[in-house]
Amino acid sequence: MTEQSWTVFGVAGWGSVLAEALLTRCGAPYQYVDVEGFDAPGPARDRLVAVNPLAQIPTLIRADGLVMTESVAIALLLAELYPNAGLAPAVGSPARAAFLRRLVWMGTAVYSTFGYADYPQRWAPSEPEVLRETVREHRRALWINYEAALASRSEPLDPDWATSVFISVMTRWGPGRA
Repeated sequence: MTEQSWTVFGVAGWGSVLAEALLTRCGAPYQYVDVEGFDAPGPARDRLVAVNPLAQIPTLIRADGLVMTESVAIALLLAELYPNAGLAPAVGSPARAAFLRRLVWMGTAVYSTFGYADYPQRWAPSEPEVLRETVREHRRALWINYEAALASRSEPLDPDWATSVFISVMTRWGPGRA
């Protein structure tokens, strides 16, 4: 594959760290565009909306103009483009199905909890702290269930770099954490 550079629109401590870690693992060159403050009207949001009308981070743009969002989709694309980086088990590998399930679960069940806990007033304006705590408890229950599955061996543990980085990052994030 010809080497292409990427542009990552992100914010320190936010979901863009996943894309940055994956690109770094792949040895893919990228430039970083800091859009801190994108979640409120202003120049950072305008910069992000110009490339992604949904104003999501991470947003990646490849040199050929391809725009990628959604951390799981980014991980899967990079695993295909850089198969020697070890981001995912190879297609046809016995570990592939567990990897796909695990990565999508992290991106949907776990990752989504951060948006609700970081901005509870958007979803429960009259009782934001109740929602924040409920979501945190739900996230803890998700991780406890995952750990139990690993311990019982009902969830194969065949390490791949993509889910390892998702686990590493998402077990250390916290709503509003610096």
